[in-house]
Amino acid sequence: MLHLSEALERAKAVVEEIQVKTTELGKIQKSGHDLMETISEEEAQQVQEKMDGLRVRCSVLNLSSLDVLQRLEQALEASSRCTSSQEDLHLWLGRIERELLGAAGAQTHAGDAVLCAAERQRLEQSVVKEMAWFKDTALSLEKLKTIHLDPEPIAEQLYEQKILAVEILQHRFNIEKMVKITEILMTYTDKGEGDLQTAIEALQEQCNTTSATNSHVVLQLEHAQSLLLQFSEGFAEVSPWLEETQTLIGQLSLSTISYVAFREQQDLLQGLRESIAEHKPLIARLCSLANRLSELNPIQGDQFCVKATEAEEKHKAIRDRVRETASLLEESLPRFMQLNERMTLIRESLDRLLSRIQTPTLLQGLTPRIQEQLQDNKQTLAELSKVELGLNNAKAQADELLANTQATGGGSIGTAIQEQVSSLFLLWSETHNRAQERESWLLKLLDLAMKFWSDVSDITAALSECQQAVLDLNTHQADSETIRQSLETMQTLREDIDSLQGDLDSLGVVGMDLMSACGDTDKPDVTKSLDELYCTWNSVSKLWNESHKKLEESLQMALHYQETMQGLFKWLKSVELRSTEEFMVGSDLESVKDQLRDLKELKRELYQKKIEIESLNHRFVCRLSPGSERPGSVSPLCDFRQRWDSLESETVSRQHQLECALLGLGQFQNTLDELHTWLSRTAEQLQGSQPISIDLQACEIALAKHKVLRNDVMSHIRTVESLNQAGRDLLEVGSGESPHGLQTHLEHLNESWEFVRCETERRQLELENRLSQVQDVTMEIQDLLQWLENTDLRLSSAKTMWGMPDSASERLYAHLELCAEMESKLHAYTDVKNAIHRMLESIDVVRGSSTEHSLSILEQKWASVYGKVQERKAKLTEGLTLAKEFHSSVQELLTKMAKCEESFGILPPPSFVLDTVCTQQQDHRNLVNEVNGYGEKKTIVENTGCRLTELSRKEDCDVIHNLIMTIQDRYKKLQQKTVERGRTLEDVKKNAKQFNESWRLLVDWMADVEQTLDTHKEIATSHEEIKQQLTEQKEFQKLLRSKRPMYEATLKNGRSLHERAQTSHDRQHLENLLSELKDTWDTICGKSMERQHKLEEALLFSGRFTDALQALNDWLYRAEPQLAEDVPVGGDKDVVNSLIDKHKAFQKELGKRAGCIRTLKRSVRDLTRSSTADAHWLQEQMDELANRWEAVCKLSVSKQDRLEAAFQQAEKFDGLVHAFMERLTEAERILKYEVIPEGEGALLAFCAQHEESLSALQAQTAELENIQNMGEEMLASCHPDSIITLKSWISVTKTRYEEVQTWAQQQGQKIQASLASLEAEREEVQRLLDWIASAEEALNLRDQEPLPETTELNQKLIEQHAAFMEELNKKFPEVEHATKSCKHKSISKHVSPSKRPLMKRRSPLKLQPAVQVPLEHLDPQTPQLSQLVSQWQKLWLLAVARQNRLEQHQQMLREMEEFANFDFNIWRKRYIQWISHLKSRILDVFRAIDRDQDGRISQKEFIDYVLASKFPTNTLEMNAVAHIFDMNNDGFIDYYEFVSALHPSRDPYRKTLDADQINEEVSRQVSQCNCPKRFQVEQISANRYRFGDSQQLRMVRILRSTLMVRVGGGWTALDEFLVKNDPCRVKGRTNLKIKEKYLSPAGSTSKGLTVSRSNSSLSLYSSASAPTSPMTRKALLRRSFSGDRCIRPRSSIAALGSDLQFTTAGEDNSPSPPDEAERLPT
Repeated sequence: MLHLSEALERAKAVVEEIQVKTTELGKIQKSGHDLMETISEEEAQQVQEKMDGLRVRCSVLNLSSLDVLQRLEQALEASSRCTSSQEDLHLWLGRIERELLGAAGAQTHAGDAVLCAAERQRLEQSVVKEMAWFKDTALSLEKLKTIHLDPEPIAEQLYEQKILAVEILQHRFNIEKMVKITEILMTYTDKGEGDLQTAIEALQEQCNTTSATNSHVVLQLEHAQSLLLQFSEGFAEVSPWLEETQTLIGQLSLSTISYVAFREQQDLLQGLRESIAEHKPLIARLCSLANRLSELNPIQGDQFCVKATEAEEKHKAIRDRVRETASLLEESLPRFMQLNERMTLIRESLDRLLSRIQTPTLLQGLTPRIQEQLQDNKQTLAELSKVELGLNNAKAQADELLANTQATGGGSIGTAIQEQVSSLFLLWSETHNRAQERESWLLKLLDLAMKFWSDVSDITAALSECQQAVLDLNTHQADSETIRQSLETMQTLREDIDSLQGDLDSLGVVGMDLMSACGDTDKPDVTKSLDELYCTWNSVSKLWNESHKKLEESLQMALHYQETMQGLFKWLKSVELRSTEEFMVGSDLESVKDQLRDLKELKRELYQKKIEIESLNHRFVCRLSPGSERPGSVSPLCDFRQRWDSLESETVSRQHQLECALLGLGQFQNTLDELHTWLSRTAEQLQGSQPISIDLQACEIALAKHKVLRNDVMSHIRTVESLNQAGRDLLEVGSGESPHGLQTHLEHLNESWEFVRCETERRQLELENRLSQVQDVTMEIQDLLQWLENTDLRLSSAKTMWGMPDSASERLYAHLELCAEMESKLHAYTDVKNAIHRMLESIDVVRGSSTEHSLSILEQKWASVYGKVQERKAKLTEGLTLAKEFHSSVQELLTKMAKCEESFGILPPPSFVLDTVCTQQQDHRNLVNEVNGYGEKKTIVENTGCRLTELSRKEDCDVIHNLIMTIQDRYKKLQQKTVERGRTLEDVKKNAKQFNESWRLLVDWMADVEQTLDTHKEIATSHEEIKQQLTEQKEFQKLLRSKRPMYEATLKNGRSLHERAQTSHDRQHLENLLSELKDTWDTICGKSMERQHKLEEALLFSGRFTDALQALNDWLYRAEPQLAEDVPVGGDKDVVNSLIDKHKAFQKELGKRAGCIRTLKRSVRDLTRSSTADAHWLQEQMDELANRWEAVCKLSVSKQDRLEAAFQQAEKFDGLVHAFMERLTEAERILKYEVIPEGEGALLAFCAQHEESLSALQAQTAELENIQNMGEEMLASCHPDSIITLKSWISVTKTRYEEVQTWAQQQGQKIQASLASLEAEREEVQRLLDWIASAEEALNLRDQEPLPETTELNQKLIEQHAAFMEELNKKFPEVEHATKSCKHKSISKHVSPSKRPLMKRRSPLKLQPAVQVPLEHLDPQTPQLSQLVSQWQKLWLLAVARQNRLEQHQQMLREMEEFANFDFNIWRKRYIQWISHLKSRILDVFRAIDRDQDGRISQKEFIDYVLASKFPTNTLEMNAVAHIFDMNNDGFIDYYEFVSALHPSRDPYRKTLDADQINEEVSRQVSQCNCPKRFQVEQISANRYRFGDSQQLRMVRILRSTLMVRVGGGWTALDEFLVKNDPCRVKGRTNLKIKEKYLSPAGSTSKGLTVSRSNSSLSLYSSASAPTSPMTRKALLRRSFSGDRCIRPRSSIAALGSDLQFTTAGEDNSPSPPDEAERLPT
């Protein structure tokens, strides 16, 4: 015990010394590392080897010292457990040995003496006891050969066996002493010691056996303990992984079909594959450990085998499940990627089309907008048809994908795909149905809009026509007959206006239907049009009511005027009859006085009637027809005045005769007194104060009264002269009173007379001046009122219209002209007011006159109109300002939006740098704010435009709407670009942020990890601490491996962003980030591997060679499967690059572990030299490690070569695929989007181009096969992560090629169909040309045949030609179909007329519609089509011409049949009735025909006009009628001939005026003149004519039905007057000169009446100056008669034959039959 304690202390001192040396070795290593940095590589290698040798020796010393220290401690413990007997035996044997050795030194032979019997016996007993102990120990060791596989008992047993080993050593020491004692004893004696020696040898052998058994048991226990520890550690690592992986396996369910779900499954499968490959060596090692444990204890080892088998089965199930899911994913994902992409594009297209359909558009009932929407809807339907094709292809792909997924059990995937495809079909159906519904709705809406706007234009035109007609009828008319006709026309207009109200109500219903169909909330155009039409109708109706009321008032006044005038004329006629009676002055004084008294009464009555006629003239003529009494005009009033003047002169003459008779009877004084009395009364009347009136009527009446007075005064001139003459005669004779008194009376008379005469003239001048002033003022007032009425009417009828700046400025300029005109009228208005006020300033002026009333009306009207003008000016100014503001705003907004749109083009592309893209987003927000500002301005412009459209014309409204639509479209484009850029920036920011966040997370994590690795605690020295640090390092490497997918995803995302980056700055920034990430990751991995290497070295140098060997074996065991030749390394570029990076990292780790292998080999070599118990086992493990190391190195080199070959193959495949896809994209663009031309040449060129495209596409087949073969070859040896990508590329290339091939086939089919259609059209055109040629030939042959002379035969030809026309019409659709490819010529829009007549009144002159040539709007592009169109038009024109000829011939035949019974009187009556039905006058008809207004019309013009009207007649009748109308056969018909033909004689039942009778009788008697130079008769006025060469003015009267002519102071009959004055009727003058001078030759009997025209006769009979009233016209027609005219008989001309020759006046003087009661005003 004492020796053991001392040895233990010495061993501890050695261990401490070794520890100190180990510390010094650390300093030596540090110095060595510093030295290695400054020396060469070879020297550094030598220094490293020396340092490694020192470390190995130090490790061996440390290990040996620790082993000795452990053994000493065990020996000390074992010695403490030894019994006292053993100790006594040990001491006794020592003493015996010493004694025997001492005796041997003394060379005595007394062994027996030395070793007594008792001691011998004790020795033998000790041998027996030792043998027994070893046998017992052997038995106990035999029991321990079957190891109980439990760590705790094994640890206890191992401890006990180590103590036992110490005990065996102690017993071995005693046995060795016994052997020495036996040998000594054998030297003393040779007998009796053989048995003892044999027993001791047996004991020694038993000791050796027991010791070896003990060593074996210890080794077995240590091995079992190591296996159990490894199994528990492996199972503890595998078991949680299995549970976790089984949980992850449950997530391998493709229940949702989406690209994200597939990608998640793919990432999960990739991680699972890596984890399975990583844990596969652990599972295999676990099985190996379980088998080795089973060898140690088969019974207890079964449970370990069961656990290992279960783990292996779970691993296999996980692997199979992953493989199954991977195969499904590998098959489904490539197809689904294409399907998903296609369905996404289809859904986006459908959503876009559906949103376009659902987006409400403001149609506002406008036809152009509806047509634009129809065009857009057609484009939508065309796009839907293309989408349907893509959808069918997608459905086919989905069905194929469903078949594959269902075959592998993916039912849920199939359901999801079916639902997605079904939803797409439902969406397509919904979109298509909505598009069709929208198209039908738009077509219905277009019909409504076209009908509405067409009816609006028609009703507007009709209302304008009605308004103009009412305004035309609103002119001043004085004739009651004309007013009646105007009233009848007004009634017709009322019916038209009422019918227009019904049409307007119907239009309102259409407008409401249109608005309800539009569905717009704001429809200003429709409502505005309806409001304008209703307003116009109300104004027209109001205007009609006012005009009708005025006409009725005018009719009442005209009737009153006519009745009064008839009474006055009747009175005047009676007075004239009395005055025409022979006047004989009485012979006595009383009779003369009676006659004078009667004459004065007549004068008084005459003057009173004169005042009445002047008053009547003022009330009616000046009111109804102001300005009708123009100088030189002839009217009933003029006639009355002339006749009144004649009566007055006759009365004055008689008065003078009577006064002369009174003087002759000696009544001088009486006459003088009466004259004085009359002068006094007249002077008083003249001097009397009369109120001054400014009333025009009062002034005219006052002037008329004064004229009566003046006429009375003037009629006394001869009386005064006669009285003066009589007085002078008396003075000369000296009879009567004294001459002085008589002279005084005469002078007083003359003074009074002179005063009266002067006062009369003064009064006349005063009244005339006053009348002139009042007339001037009144005329000014009337003119101003008329101008104001017209202006007010203009303002009322023309609404305030705004519009664009040009039109608004034009309207404002026109209104400013009106304002200027009103300003110019202001001077006249002020003058009138001032003049009236000056008149009113007089004291004697009578208040309340009509002039004052007119002035007040004028002032009110002026104020009203001025207010309206100023209001209109303000409105127009506002409209112009608003229009300019709108126009400038539009221009400014468009300019700004154009600049903004240009700025979009120069914007930098979205940056993939997060800070930059955030800045771009901020700039984009500013841009969005700017665009939103444009939206606010757009809203303001729209509101301004709405205000403008409320008061603008439709043309301006269209312009404004177009501008607003332009702004809206531009704004929508800006918004769309803004949204697209915002979305792009958001996506880029999302990707950049995702990359940046993952990069930042990784970099921060790696920075923390790197800091942790840098600040990690030092490598421990004890075994347990090193094991603990190794465990922590394994956890860290596991964490690092778990971060690797995130690292690879971040790296891949960064590379994707780098590829998408468009700027060098972004690419450089991303390169920097990726380099930093990669470098940091490599640094972390390097540091982790370095720490792992250091920990393994520390484990090695700590003396745990077994653990170090086991760790290296585990690492090689894990690395070897990944380097196996059967592990695929091929694939796409990304995967191969990733594999190359991983292999490079592995090679670095392999290089670092090479030094550890070398160190381990040296350590094991040194350990085996010490011949420890387990050296053999260590050598076996080392050999196995070396072999595996060599294999791994070879596999690493082989994998490097395979990776390089795979990378070259991947690059080649990638280049082939991308080049192939680019060529397919170009071919698809050509095939899919190019339009097939319609022309034959262009189509053939396009066909040739298509053949070239097909050839090029066919050439791509070999390349596709090459890609497919290379892809299949790569798939056979590719990495699992590349299977999906490669299959995707293979599938994409094949699908894309099939798609392009399908497009090519469809294009080819379309081209072939177009070519076939062209060929069919060519054949059809040729067939039609042949038919047209044959039809034209047959038509020409029929035209060469003469037309029949009977209606029956001609009717057969018409029926035959009708059948031909029917056949021609049947062929027309074929011709239209053949020419459907022709383009249309650009022609102006033709507004189709309304389907129903809106007006009952139509113009009497209707132009025949022009013959519309079929297909004239076509512009054929090929010669054959041009020939077809021209030949068809030619045939059609020939057919129409023949049809017209046949119809004309048939009509001519019927007309010839009807013409046989022609009667002009019947025709004339029918024509007069037809004119009456039209509510027209003969003058109107003549003016309508006389277009050049020269006063005459040609026969052709007359015939064409009547035939063009709807009057039932024909050409033959019209030719005869025209000859009848042309009385002088000069080829022209003047107004007189026109009227004379229609009114050959007056109605006998109608009471005519005397002037008419006189005119007719003068015409009749003068027409009998046969002189070469006609007897000239010219009518000057009513009843006044100039006869003969002398042209003396004579009065003509009817006296007792006899026409009398005034000759001298008496009257003679007209026939007697003509007998005396007409040379051809002079009786008794028959000499030859007279006959030669006056009589006509014998053959001149065909000449008739010649009307001599006065100087103004041409203008009298011109239609331009034709009278506007019947009275005036008749007066004008009576003015002059002369010339070469004859009165033709109006009897039937049926017997005259076909030559249409007419008799003259000398041949037939039979009177014409009387006319009917109808008579038209002429």
